[in-house]
Amino acid sequence: MKKKIAIAGLAVVVFFTSVGFVNNKNDFFEIAKQIEIFTTLYKELNMNYVDEQTPATLMDKAIEGMLADLDPYTRYWNEQAVEDSRIRNNGVYTGVGASVRTLEDKMIIIEPFKGYPADIAGLKAGDKIIEIDGNKIEGYEGDARNLLKGTAGTKAKITYIRQGNEAKTTVERSAVEVDAVSFYKLVQGDVGYIVLTKFNKKTTVQTRSALEDLKSQGATKIILDLRGNPGGLLNEAISIVNLFVPKGEVITTTKSDIAKYNKVYKTTKEPEDLEIPLVVLVNGRSASASEIVSGGLQDLDRAVIVGARSFGKGLVQRPKKLTYGTQLKVTISRYYTPSGRCIQALDYWNRDENGDPIRVDSKEYNAFKTKGGRTVYDGGGILPDVELETSVFSPITTALLKDNAIFDYATEYHYKNTMTDWKDFVFSDSDFQDFLGFLKRNNFEYETDTEKKFEEALRRAEDDDLKDEIAASYSKLMEQIGAAKERKVTKKKAEVMSLLSDEILKRYFYAEGLYDYQLEHNPEILKAIEILNDDKKYKRILK
Repeated sequence: MKKKIAIAGLAVVVFFTSVGFVNNKNDFFEIAKQIEIFTTLYKELNMNYVDEQTPATLMDKAIEGMLADLDPYTRYWNEQAVEDSRIRNNGVYTGVGASVRTLEDKMIIIEPFKGYPADIAGLKAGDKIIEIDGNKIEGYEGDARNLLKGTAGTKAKITYIRQGNEAKTTVERSAVEVDAVSFYKLVQGDVGYIVLTKFNKKTTVQTRSALEDLKSQGATKIILDLRGNPGGLLNEAISIVNLFVPKGEVITTTKSDIAKYNKVYKTTKEPEDLEIPLVVLVNGRSASASEIVSGGLQDLDRAVIVGARSFGKGLVQRPKKLTYGTQLKVTISRYYTPSGRCIQALDYWNRDENGDPIRVDSKEYNAFKTKGGRTVYDGGGILPDVELETSVFSPITTALLKDNAIFDYATEYHYKNTMTDWKDFVFSDSDFQDFLGFLKRNNFEYETDTEKKFEEALRRAEDDDLKDEIAASYSKLMEQIGAAKERKVTKKKAEVMSLLSDEILKRYFYAEGLYDYQLEHNPEILKAIEILNDDKKYKRILK
């Protein structure tokens, strides 16, 4: 066994040497030296450690440690992660047609896609899958999501728990289309509304098709909804901007210490429409390619941006092939909008005393000028021309989302209430009070960053043998934080109720029903329509 481990260790030499010597900074000797040190350490550890170790596990941890102090977007991808990335970019895969979240002992259905196998088989959001084709999710080695994938026409036998009761179903796998444009519709007679949820290889084709269809129906104004869009392919972002701006315009530039990654990206085709009034919706979950689109259109004075400051991811990644089907997704450069803004929010290369990345203070933001002379700022994300408080995710709301409190309440609500028409839906004040009671009944923690810091301090106090002396004060402090959190939830009532409404409506009417509801009730969409219907206001903002 130990000889085999030693051989595995020597194999790593070849791997790391082949990777290391393509470095562009001419420090080959130092790289070779460090690789040799690492390889001998890895071999000796495997050969001599008191307990048996798995070479692959040690290597995974070593890689994680090496990347930990870099930005969070530089990652090692195993074969499954590479395949997942391919699916995201291509927009098609074979499976059951549902988004899922895997926990230690179960797999949660987040959303069954309308008309796809999981939906046809009767699976619903909130269902907890515990077994697939005889493979129990609890204790499963590897990514359990792979059990849902397979050749079209094959069947998956699924055991799940719904509302405490165990049930079984059989799902026949099929090809699943991952659309970039999840919804579009003509509203109020001449306003076209397009929801763009991701930047994959279908993005430009589907957006152009939606735009052309809406214009044929009579659209003379367009809303492009990028809220919650996490980004994707850079070239697709450039192409989306190209739909609305002339050929030859600079949309973004990338800058790096490595010269070959310093590039200028321009539009390369004739536009679809240079004149149609355009509003783009963004929020704190609009990132990367979404920010290239919104920032480019803003800097070129081609669209009014509405919502909340976007996420602030101004770093460009590129996958680099490694051996055995794995990849390194590595940050190669920063990108800049046409005016010269870098919208990266966090500085991962200059950290504070706690090791956390530094966020630039708003007082230190730099001013830039759009093509028409308007003032815009860097410092993290795209700041909308029209800011709306309803678009902002407060820390307490973010904590509720992370803890799945909103998702789980929507599941409970769905099984307690019937609904046949989204037009009849109103999430009332009494419903909100029931939600507060739900948090208490189920002991939801929705832990804040403040609590995390205090818990870390308590652990350190235990190490310093001070825990007993401060335990009572700590308990009282946590009680006070708990009461403050409840007040914060109530203070952010409108924000929380909006998210609850969205999650609940999807349970009954899928994404289509949610968007139909939002077209009549969502503050950001209504503000966008208001701006587009007031030509003077629209032009005044862009001046």
